[in-house]
Amino acid sequence: MKERFVLRNVKRVNEEEMDIVIENGKIAEITKAGSGRGQQVFDYSGVYVSSGWIDLHVHAYPDFDPYGDEIDEIGVKQGVTTIVDAGSCGADRIADLVASRERAKTNLFAFLNISRIGLKRVDELSNLEWIDKEKVVQAFNEYKEAIVGLKARISKSVVRDSGIEPLRIARALSSETSLPLMVHIGSGPPNIEEVIPLLEKRDVITHYLNGKQNNLFDANGNPLQVLKDAIGRGVHLDVGHGTASFSFKVAEAAKRHHIGLDTISTDIYRGNRLNGPVYSMANVLTKFLYLGYSLEEVIAAVTTHAADWLKKPELGRIEVGDVANLTLFTVQNNPITLIDSEGDKRISERRIEAKGVVASGEFIEC
Repeated sequence: MKERFVLRNVKRVNEEEMDIVIENGKIAEITKAGSGRGQQVFDYSGVYVSSGWIDLHVHAYPDFDPYGDEIDEIGVKQGVTTIVDAGSCGADRIADLVASRERAKTNLFAFLNISRIGLKRVDELSNLEWIDKEKVVQAFNEYKEAIVGLKARISKSVVRDSGIEPLRIARALSSETSLPLMVHIGSGPPNIEEVIPLLEKRDVITHYLNGKQNNLFDANGNPLQVLKDAIGRGVHLDVGHGTASFSFKVAEAAKRHHIGLDTISTDIYRGNRLNGPVYSMANVLTKFLYLGYSLEEVIAAVTTHAADWLKKPELGRIEVGDVANLTLFTVQNNPITLIDSEGDKRISERRIEAKGVVASGEFIEC
């Protein structure tokens, strides 16, 4: 790749057309469409550009099954320039995950699983002895550049007889490290009304649109009081679509009640990438376009909102002098059948498709 290249005739989501000139991995110019100059010119007339998409919930530790995948398979190849591994690794394996950042073109951050074994088992919080508080603190101190929070999966299949106690331990560890929590919600017990009151400002509820019995909405689609209270406290809502955690009916209820969007994430790993219902970030974003959110709202949920939560606002902007971190995509008038985690299908008349990224100073086609 030449040192200076141009993305010609791209447009922001507000339809403003421009050329972006990239030199030595940084944005050198943002100029009138058709006027940018460089050794290579990539004409992307009619294609949108945003700051690089950020996926706040993925599983990028390939050695674990079923919840694992290769970083770039769920990153730049999907149009996603930054991924956040959502607790695949605890203290036992976090060093390996952090080391893998150096070999990838995708930016990677991580939530540290409070269980030292991470997702080596899928009931990692069923034995409280696997929560080694000293190792959690030690791992955070050693890998501060990569760790952005602590992860606790608080659902029946994970905690088994431990109940709410792992979350109480996570809360104490959060206080000790000043790291926010990402809490996976799902089937109970523990009951959702026990879980949510323990979350504080900047903590993340992931899977907030799941359709399980223990979810955040009542049988009539009204948000539970604990959800409204959490929003009032500044708790962050993250989609975390996954294999079993996104319901169109719940998402439609959330929209009716004007809840969200904070961040849209995929909870992607090899199985649901290849076999669905996730497939890709673009597929998940298309679902929210179908639900009636504007393109601006959908793209903000994977750019500025995610960057602000990470406290890395530079990842959510396109400005001269910044490291080039961009996603190119289209919105096609081309029907697509979408499927949620319940097997419920919808047909969208429009679809979002990723076309390429600029990451680590390089232009990569999707």
